[in-house]
Parts: sequence; structure tokens; C-alpha cells
Amino acid sequence: MAHPLPPYPATRLRRMRASAARRALIRENRLSVEDLIWPLFVVEGRGERQPIASMPGVMRLSVDLVVEAAREARDLGIPAVCLFPYTDPALKTETCEEAWNPDNLSNRAVRAIKDAVPELAVMTDIALDPYNANGHDGIVRAGEIVNDETVEALVRMALAQAAAGADILGPSDMMDGRIGAIRAALESEGHHHVAILSYAAKYASAFYGPFRDAVGASGALKGDKKTYQMDPANSDEALRLVARDLGEGADMVMVKPGMAYLDICRRVKDRFGAPTFAYQVSGEYAMLMAASENGWLDGDAVMVESLLAFRRAGCDGVLTYFAPRMARLLNG
Repeated sequence: MAHPLPPYPATRLRRMRASAARRALIRENRLSVEDLIWPLFVVEGRGERQPIASMPGVMRLSVDLVVEAAREARDLGIPAVCLFPYTDPALKTETCEEAWNPDNLSNRAVRAIKDAVPELAVMTDIALDPYNANGHDGIVRAGEIVNDETVEALVRMALAQAAAGADILGPSDMMDGRIGAIRAALESEGHHHVAILSYAAKYASAFYGPFRDAVGASGALKGDKKTYQMDPANSDEALRLVARDLGEGADMVMVKPGMAYLDICRRVKDRFGAPTFAYQVSGEYAMLMAASENGWLDGDAVMVESLLAFRRAGCDGVLTYFAPRMARLLNG
């Protein structure tokens, strides 16, 4: 317990804020390049660089250019990238079988990165929405997103990604029981080294809109995702979900979105002490970029402040589209 402070003027808390040097000496939290995971969007073709209108500065990249981005991440000191595919609409079906095709766009990108930059950690996304004609993270039967059949599909997807060389799997689907099923399958198939970063507390948020544009899921989505993603009003439920996923074999857990859910990050870290991450999602990035590009905010300053908030809330790292920009700033 902290000792009571002596009264003013013996205590002048501004003394330690009087210079940059003094502020640095007592700074409680710091950002490092090693705290960053860079999400990348992959598209078919070669030499393809497609701007995403709702995410200024973010592109869909063909596999050859994703490999260049991976090399950039390595050179900047960013330890991991996370891949999200923009799937050809012709390949989207109600049964989502493209999700576990060994040669689908995501798996080809994983292999290309691991061949070119083997020391970089590659994270993948496990959810059916990029492959689903209905735009949902799970298989839809008679208007219902069915849980157990979806989990079986996610296991196939996970095994295909592990075989392609993925280092970290990111189940983002929010189906019940998927972490245990994926972990058991990975162990059974000899993928003992593959880590799971579970989207354990993923909320049914309005901040995902630009991401759905980026992966081409916006037009396909029928209805909403409120029967499987969390109610934004709840926080105790997040702790139950995290406890379950850690108990089923998750190595790390994630809170998504990030900036509006920093209280959840802190509660998760304080309760479990497990490696805890947050995703600074597309809508959070887009609003900061829009304000910056309009001259309403200092872009670098709000980027740093927003990312530092995740560290202050207890996060070990953050997925952010600002990763290369932040890394360049940190590297001077």
C-alpha cells in the first residue's frame, strides 16, 4: 500500500514533471516496436496494391507485395504480421470449403512469407466470413449460425494454416468450444509448436465497418453478428470467456475492439496474468486518420497516445494498422 504523501509544499508533484529527463525517469509505461503486430490484407494477382478508401494508407497487397511488407516488418523490428484475405466472391459458398483449401490465398501468403522471412512470426485469422456467401463467421443453416458444424470447419481451417507454416492461429469466430477442438487437433497432427492467440472477448461492435470493406465481407453479410459476438454492455462475461479459452488451451488472449474496451484489457490482465493483446480495429484507425488528415488532430501524437493506452491498460501488445508508422517513429 502506498504511503500517504506529506502535505504541500513538502510534496510538489510537479517537481518530477519539470523536465523531459525527469519525466523519463519515472515513466511507468513505454512503447516498443516489439509490442506491435501488423495486420495485412492479401489479394490475388501480382504487383497489386489496392487502396482501401475507408482506411487511409492501408492497401490490399498481392502475395509478392505482402512478402515485401513482411521484409519491411522484419527490418523495422516488428515481430509479427497477421494476414487477412480478400477472397474472390466466386469462391464464397454456404459451406465455406475454400477456408481449408491448402492453396487458398491466405495459405499461399503464409508459405511465401515463411520462405522469404522465416524469422518473422506469421499470424492467421480463423473465421469463415472471408469464405462465406452469407458473410458470417460461422455456417448458416435456416437463418441460424450453427455452432458445432462451424467448429468442425474451423478445425479443418486451423490444420491447413498450421501445415502452411503459420506460427500463431487467431480464432476470431467466437463459437463455443473452438479453442479446445483446435488445440486437440493441432496436438493430434503434431503441430505442438503452433500457438493460439484467441479472440476471447470479441464484441459485436460498430467499429469493424472498414475492415469488412477491406476483406469484401460488407455486401455479403446478412443480418448481424450479435448471437455470437459479445454485447458491448458486458464485462463480467468477458472474464468467463477468457477463463474458458485459457482452460481449453489458448496461449494468449485478445480483447477486440481496443480503445473503447480498455477496461476489459485491464480486468483480463489483472485477473489472469496471461499474455493479453488488443486489436486497435479498423474503425479506430480510420477515425484517427480522418481527423489527422483534416488537420483536426496531430496524427503522430494521437497514434502514440492511443497505443500507449493499451500498454497502460495491461496489454502485452497490440494489433494495429499503425505498426510500420509507429515502428519508424520509435526507431528514430
